[in-house]
Amino acid sequence: MNAIVAPLNTHKTLIVIGNGMVGHHCVEQLVALGALEQYRLHVFSEEPMRAYDRVHLSEYFTGRDAESLALGDAALYQTPGLTLHLGVAVLGIDRANRQVLTAAGPVHYDKLVLATGSYPFVPPIEGAEGDSRLVYRTLEDLDGIRAAAANARRGVVVGGGLLGLEAANALKSLGLEAHVVEFAPRLMPVQLDEQGGRALKARIEALGVGVHLGKGTQSISAGEQYRYRMNFAGDDFLETDLIVFSAGIRAQDALARDCTLEIGPRGGVVVDNQCLSGDPHIYAIGECASWNGSIFGLVAPGYQMARSVAAQLCGEPGEPFMGADMSTKLKLLGVDVGSIGDAQGLTPGARSYQFIDEATASYRRLVVDASGKQVLGAVLVGDNSYYDTLLQYMQNGIALPAEPAGLILPSSAGAPTFGPGALPESATVCSCHNVTKGAICSAIDGGCSELGQLKAQTKACTGCGGCAGLLKQVFEHELIARGVSVDKSLCEHFAYTRQELYALVRVEGILSFDEMLAKHGRGHVGCDICKPAVGSILASCWNQPIMERSLVPLQDTNDTFMANMQKNGTYSVVPRIAGGEITADKLIVIGQVAKKYDLYTKITGGQRIDLFGAQLHQLPDIWAELIAAGFETGHAYGKSTRTVKSCVGSTWCRYGVQDSVRMALEIEDRYKGLRSPHKLKFAVSGCTRECAEAQSKDVGVIATEKGWNLYVCGNGGMRPRHAELFATDLDDQTLIRYIDRFLMFYIRTADRLQRTSVWRESLEGGLDYLKAVIIDDSLGLGAELEAQMQLVVDRYECEWANALKDPDKLKRFRTFVNDQRPDPDIHFVQERGQRRPIMAAELNLIPVTEEVL
Repeated sequence: MNAIVAPLNTHKTLIVIGNGMVGHHCVEQLVALGALEQYRLHVFSEEPMRAYDRVHLSEYFTGRDAESLALGDAALYQTPGLTLHLGVAVLGIDRANRQVLTAAGPVHYDKLVLATGSYPFVPPIEGAEGDSRLVYRTLEDLDGIRAAAANARRGVVVGGGLLGLEAANALKSLGLEAHVVEFAPRLMPVQLDEQGGRALKARIEALGVGVHLGKGTQSISAGEQYRYRMNFAGDDFLETDLIVFSAGIRAQDALARDCTLEIGPRGGVVVDNQCLSGDPHIYAIGECASWNGSIFGLVAPGYQMARSVAAQLCGEPGEPFMGADMSTKLKLLGVDVGSIGDAQGLTPGARSYQFIDEATASYRRLVVDASGKQVLGAVLVGDNSYYDTLLQYMQNGIALPAEPAGLILPSSAGAPTFGPGALPESATVCSCHNVTKGAICSAIDGGCSELGQLKAQTKACTGCGGCAGLLKQVFEHELIARGVSVDKSLCEHFAYTRQELYALVRVEGILSFDEMLAKHGRGHVGCDICKPAVGSILASCWNQPIMERSLVPLQDTNDTFMANMQKNGTYSVVPRIAGGEITADKLIVIGQVAKKYDLYTKITGGQRIDLFGAQLHQLPDIWAELIAAGFETGHAYGKSTRTVKSCVGSTWCRYGVQDSVRMALEIEDRYKGLRSPHKLKFAVSGCTRECAEAQSKDVGVIATEKGWNLYVCGNGGMRPRHAELFATDLDDQTLIRYIDRFLMFYIRTADRLQRTSVWRESLEGGLDYLKAVIIDDSLGLGAELEAQMQLVVDRYECEWANALKDPDKLKRFRTFVNDQRPDPDIHFVQERGQRRPIMAAELNLIPVTEEVL
């Protein structure tokens, strides 16, 4: 067996076993601190791909691929002196000779870091094997779950903790009826108290997930209605097609046990405050390490350990690891859950304040010390907007106000204010990268004046992202405190925010950009920021055709030509297919158009058919044929309503309880011309099986036996966010009224290019405030918002139909102003049976054949 060896030199050899999030962070820190000046660094990973983001693992089922989950830049592992061994398992550690043993041979080490993480615990249950023994830990595990779900109707997760509920969400995203089985009497028993567990159960059941508490699976046998039967105590059972175990984790400490390192009482390599094991040459970090008998299952403590060890190995002063705060804020199946400090009030003398809203299954608990002056912990279910404030009170020993209960009461109840100015310099703003308020202040004092620059410099908000809101608040507060004006102007031409410009347009009845600039702006022509923003506001308010002479200069490229420009200069054509419903005749027309103009066709996730590869001069002809067949523009090019996705509902599906297609058609017909700060996506599901994936949309509607449940502010894009349950069992008229109000309030108050999900997170008062405005009409705006929406609805006109009636507007659709010829730089190749456009510059990379046109 040949050994893996580094070239002979004066460098020592440092080995990191494990390339998970913590191992990767350790490597990043080592490289940044100059470790490669004294070490040859080898990193071993059992998995075939480099480190990826396990915190957002569930997004693998909602469109993210493995590469997009990868951490950091792949170039890190190309650094000279650093070698990453993917798919190479370490088989043993020879401490006497200081070697790690692999299938490729032994490798000598001078220092060794164990970052082997943990593995999922599967209880010893008779019959737990094959598809009845799936786990939820790695990308490979998720591939296995996806394969098992292909022919399944129902899935069960064993374990109602953090990962168990994430796994249940994954099963729902795969279209399965999901259930959770938990041995304890409540969900998330480690983080939540009894009342919090009850509130979480109510919310999750409202989402259509079955919750079975106090159930211990005795055995698994063949089922009658489903593939498996999970047998509980007595005659109780639950049948299912697949089972995912998420009953906890165990430290991955087999290598340490085999080489006789000391193991903690709950597993894990025993380490001291320097994360050093009983062997002076071996460190352990993350979930495989046991410090004071505790194993830390969150990423932030693992990162702290990684930083400490990296500093020691590089001869730098490093903070010793003295334990970690296990407070956590997360969203499970779209439900906010927060747990801070002593959440269950176990400290002697602890007292609690509780807020319970059974109507919305919201719960908040504040735990204080015996003196009533210090926060010890908190529990939040339903609204995490209180989390940052309560966490800072606890971490920094900030004295409580005279009425501590005000910290968890709804904002309308007169809760005390708490701003970033109250935080001490030592306050941790970003736990993942241990960024304090003091570090932020130092960066600002060093000249950092932009939020993006601050993130790059300090790494704040580049981990889990949970500190985004607090980071922005602290940053802006500190700039203002230094006399730096935080300019919220839209651009150099308008000293107003988008919200203020919207109000001016509405109140003054402004109809053009020139009028807006003359009355409230500076300069003569505007810019690429203010022109599209004002153009969008005008469209949202008055819904005039965007091809009108005064409005055309305000549009970006896509809106100017009413088509999405692709990377090679061609355009896409996307006719509206409301609710995904289409006749055979219309399908035939699309096929005929695609064939006539040789367009690439693709069915989208929004249940439409995209036609790609149209050249500019072809767009009017293509749309003329489509409109003649009854199609309308799909607004795929605009910041506007895109699609309303639907399942087949009660008309066809045996599970459907309402006609989801009818409701989807009504919603899409009503909002199809609506322009907004960012694109809008809707979905309607006919039952809680959620085949239309309504809970990842800006507006989601799910049928119930009594009507419709309304969800808002979801987003399946670059920053996925589950929608939140807004109202339940609505009749048709109330549903439409609430959507009208919600959309118009968003359009009125959102920032430029702000998705509903980000807008919701920035709202003071959170979801409770939004419900008060929309449902309770607390601002008295309800009738006004509805009237504004009705004006937009009444003025709808297909933008392409409008353009085709006007010869002057059609002059825009020419590659050359004085010539009808097509663009000579656009070429095509055949790929998978369809024609794909290719830029001229790419032709040098492709052999010329008869397929190149």
